Formats: sequence, C-alpha cells, structure tokens
Amino acid sequence: MATQTITATEAKPASFFATAPYIPPDAIFALTAEYNADSCPQKVNLGQGTYRDENGQPWVLPSVQKARDTLLSQGLYHEYLPILGLESFRNEAAKVALGAELYGKQRAKLAICQSLSGTGALHLAGLLLRSCRSPLPRVYVPSPTWSNHIQVFSSLGFQCESFKYYDEQKKTLDIESYLATLRAAEPGSIVILHACAHNPTGCDPSREQWKQIGAIMKERSLFPLFDAAYLGFNSGSVDDDAFAMRYVVDELQMEAGVCMSFAKNMGLYGERVGCLFFATGSEKTAKNTQSVLEMLQRSEVSNPPAYGARIASAILSSDDLRDMWYADLTTMSGRIRSMRRALYDALIKYGAHGSWEPLIRQSGMFGFLGLSPYVVNKLKEKYHVYMASNSRISIAGLNPSNVDYVARSIAECLDES
Repeated sequence: MATQTITATEAKPASFFATAPYIPPDAIFALTAEYNADSCPQKVNLGQGTYRDENGQPWVLPSVQKARDTLLSQGLYHEYLPILGLESFRNEAAKVALGAELYGKQRAKLAICQSLSGTGALHLAGLLLRSCRSPLPRVYVPSPTWSNHIQVFSSLGFQCESFKYYDEQKKTLDIESYLATLRAAEPGSIVILHACAHNPTGCDPSREQWKQIGAIMKERSLFPLFDAAYLGFNSGSVDDDAFAMRYVVDELQMEAGVCMSFAKNMGLYGERVGCLFFATGSEKTAKNTQSVLEMLQRSEVSNPPAYGARIASAILSSDDLRDMWYADLTTMSGRIRSMRRALYDALIKYGAHGSWEPLIRQSGMFGFLGLSPYVVNKLKEKYHVYMASNSRISIAGLNPSNVDYVARSIAECLDES
C-alpha cells in the first residue's frame, strides 16, 4: 500500500497573521509603564496628561463625587442607552460648548452623538466626513500635535497634511505659516483645530488671530473640526476656552464639527465620556447627518457606556453641581498655573541654560521645554524624571515636593550636555 508524503507546508499552514507587522507600543503609555516599573523613590512622571493634586495623587472632583453619590442613592440601572447616547448628556454637552444662547439658536441645526471620549469623537467624525465626501478631502493637522490625530484620520484613509504651527526658534505660534497654509489649502479640506490648550506646545492663537484663521477658512471653504479636550481646564473658564468654536459658528455662520472629551475637565478618564456634534446649515441637514451618525455608531459600538455620561449629565443639568464644577475647574487650572510659575522660578534659580519665558506664556496642562532627545533621555536614566521624547511635560505632574528637584535635574543635565 502506497504511503502519502505530507510536506512541511501541508502539515503546518502559514499563519493567517503572517503578514502582520510589529508596531511599537504607544510612546506615552510605554513611558508610563517604564515609570511604573521604576523603583526609585524620587521618580517623577511628567508624561501622561492626567491631573494630579498637590500631593501627586489622582483627584476626584467634588462635583463628580456629589453627582456620583446622587446617582448611587437613586439606584444604578444597567440598561442600554439609545444608540446616540444619553439625550440629556448630549444636549447639555453641546450647550456648554456653545453657550446657552447660541445653543438655543442653533439647536435645530445640530447633529449630536455621545462618543467614547475625545478619541471616539474624532474617529466618529472621520467616519461621518468620509461618508459625505468623495473623493476624500485632505486633512490638515498642525505640527506638532497630539499623536493620535494623524493616526485616527490616516487609518480611515484620509491623506493627512502636516503644517508648521510652532516656531522652534522663537518658541511661539508661527501664525504666518499657519495662515499661509490655510490660504493655499484646497477648498473643501478639513482642518484640525485645537479649541484651546494646544497639545503639546501650550501655545494658542489670540482672539484676533482666531478671527484671522476663521476668515480665511470661510473664504477658502475649509471645514473646521475642533478638538475640544480641555474646555474650562485651560483658563478656568469654559466661556473663554470656547471662544474660537463659538466665533466660527455664530459670527462666521460656518458649519463645523466639535469633538468633546470630559476626561480632563471632569477627571472621568476611565469612563470615556465624550460627545461629537456638528453645526450644520439647516434643520434637514442636521436630521440627515444625525441619522448617519446613528448608523455609524451602531456599526462601531452599538451603544455608548452609560455611567460616566450620567455623572456628566447630572453635573451639567444642575445649577448647583455646575457651579461646583466651575469651582473645580478654577482649582485645577489655578494649581497648574502656579506649578508652571514655580518651575520657571526654579529653573532661573538653578541657572538652567536657555530662555524659559516661553514656558510661562504657554497655557493648559502641558509645557513644551524644547530640550534635546539626549537631555530627555538623561533626565529619565539618571534622575528618574519621565517626559515625552519631544520634551512635552504634563505640568499637572508637578507639585511642591518635586518641582525643585525637576528644575535642578534639568539644569544639571543641560550643564552636562
């Protein structure tokens, strides 16, 4: 009887995933993992953008604690939310972004959907814009920017164009390059705009510069897509931080998209509480757009999570809790400003080489130090001070017990470089 010869290939078929490439871990989360594994008692984490109190500990906002206690006393329900999310949250989120008066004028022309924090809002916005435009428009992204911007839109097939946002020599916003890029952009292109607290530079346009940006975008028929991850967290005032969005929608009467997150400004990091809304040109357009959002949400996550949305809704829907939240925003933004000044003063005290005035002109959670990769790595390896490779630091990671050490470490590294 003849025997059948089985080749190696037949015996063990190639893996279905044989062509999958290895992609390095996300830089910031990898940095956090390194920090967590570091046993040095003097280590400092200035990488991940999460708020910490004056003792370096996570802070549950009093407004969030109060809202949570109220929800627990009423009983938690674990039923599905509607596909578009919790209606009271969606409406109140759009209202806080636009302000009550503008929201009232625009309500019928808004398409609103709850999202998985800011990242989910950006991704859902990309899906919606991809479904509406053929061929796909270009997406203009400031350089530098939050790393996930390009990752989200390129994964959806968009061609992303980086434009110069920051002048490394002057350590400030390069407004002329910014405006020149907008003037040259093809009509119908999408422009990613940081509503406030630009990540990573901390350099925002002034109100007059926002007006210039808006005027060119309207003239060139460009679509503004705002990433509003830090409303109220930047200045302590939601109204001040929302200026650019409200100006574009109200004064310029433009269509726009707004991607909101309540991770930073409510401390709801793990609850993934976000909202996406589009200000459209008509009630019919809004109705149609919202129907597409509902279909896309159904295909992506089916229903968004309820718990965090209920907390945010409770805060935004109550005058008392909303006032508590405003006070919490003042507390957080004020502590960050004081730590920014403390770092500046300590850098000057230790004679750190360089000009540090730009640090105190920046705003928001992050500071952009302009250090070389060599210095950044030396700070980590020798002094156990962790920051992003581009020397973006989370100011919230500083506190009275470590700011002097960080400044002295920077000064010594600069001396040695």
